[in-house]
Amino acid sequence: MTLANLDTFLTQSQALSLIDFAISLWERSAIAESQADGVFISLSAKETALSRFSENQISQNVRKNTFSLTVTSYFGKSSASASTTELDREAIAQTLRRAEDLARIAPADPEWVELLPPQTYSDRIPAFDETTANLSPLKQGEIIQQVCSLSREAGVNGSGTLSFKASLDAIGNSAGLRGCDRTTEADFSFTARIDDGSSWNCCTAWSIEQLPIVELTEQVIQRAIASRNPQAIEPGDYTVVFESAAFASLLPWVIWNLDARAADEGRSFMSRRDDSGKPVGNKVGEQLFNPIVEVQRDPAHPLLQSDRFFGNGLSNQPLEIINNGITQTLSYSRYWAKEKHQEPTGGMYPIVMTGSDQSIADLIASTDRGILVSRAWYVRYVNPLTLEVTGMTRDGTFLIENGKISHPIKNLRFNQCLPEMLQNVVAVSEAKRCGGSVIPGCKVENFHFSSITDSI
Repeated sequence: MTLANLDTFLTQSQALSLIDFAISLWERSAIAESQADGVFISLSAKETALSRFSENQISQNVRKNTFSLTVTSYFGKSSASASTTELDREAIAQTLRRAEDLARIAPADPEWVELLPPQTYSDRIPAFDETTANLSPLKQGEIIQQVCSLSREAGVNGSGTLSFKASLDAIGNSAGLRGCDRTTEADFSFTARIDDGSSWNCCTAWSIEQLPIVELTEQVIQRAIASRNPQAIEPGDYTVVFESAAFASLLPWVIWNLDARAADEGRSFMSRRDDSGKPVGNKVGEQLFNPIVEVQRDPAHPLLQSDRFFGNGLSNQPLEIINNGITQTLSYSRYWAKEKHQEPTGGMYPIVMTGSDQSIADLIASTDRGILVSRAWYVRYVNPLTLEVTGMTRDGTFLIENGKISHPIKNLRFNQCLPEMLQNVVAVSEAKRCGGSVIPGCKVENFHFSSITDSI
């Protein structure tokens, strides 16, 4: 029996009751003993399961149940946190006292903001799939056995992971804030190798039954077989068709860097400068990208249906980030929003980029000469100020000629300024869920490859 149906997996009402209990302890101690000025409580309960397989057989099965309750106590502008992994009320009371003891000696926070007042969250219910939450080790093994059988029959070496998690997150504070959500997530990742050929893909959903495991396995096997005997090509600027999973390793770097404070302080590609080079604000509202690029924060997207609030209590509501290639807003922390007389935004996730009704095959067919990239790997900064990054292709890279895949090519290292990449997006495919984001495949012109790599 799993955490989802054991008493140890809290219901939403039980979680909020524990938070109310902790706050009631603070209220009694504050009145009787003049303790902390305020308190913030966060609670997290999770069950995670992970099965690994390699060389066409299961190699590991791990299952873990975790619980954590964290108390942050405030004395003026000083604060400190303490946590417990125990559910009983004495442990919670001790954690509250420990947080208060630490907060008394903590230095004042120059970026202190008051406790968040009660928020209005969406009345939608995040996706919590009982089948996924109760997935048994036996069922996981049966799924992996099917994948490994397909690999053996095709003569490839298959490896990967199948995982799921069931989560409950609750928050509350002494100002009256309360929130609680439950979610589930399932993820499948598969790599197939044969000789010097390799291919990879992954899929994520809020229900195990939504994962196209067999279809994805067969596609990866076919791509691995087709990727054998890769040929070298000259590095340079190419039109590139990125599969969704590959583009999902690049686009988030742009969204993560849409930080208002970094932009206003001259530390970002979003910084605007005067003639002397001094930062004078940001580039919100400017046409920075191709009009085809549209990105939102959309936790209610049908493929996601994720949490309604962030860990600090701010509402996770839909937010227009890039519209018609124009950045609509930046990410404002509560402190920086107060400094700049803006509204705090919360995090810029989950990322949802608008796609089209075209397929990857359609993007390939529209390309005279280019490169198909299945995976972008080991992406790292070269210059954070311009958002130039470097990385490598991996697990199936192909030359496109006359609208068709011509032959496999050796992997390439790229050095690319990502804002310029978004300027050069000329077509998008149907969007798919990749991890916690929804991303289409993209056709990008003038993408720069700097050298050949020995990776497969």
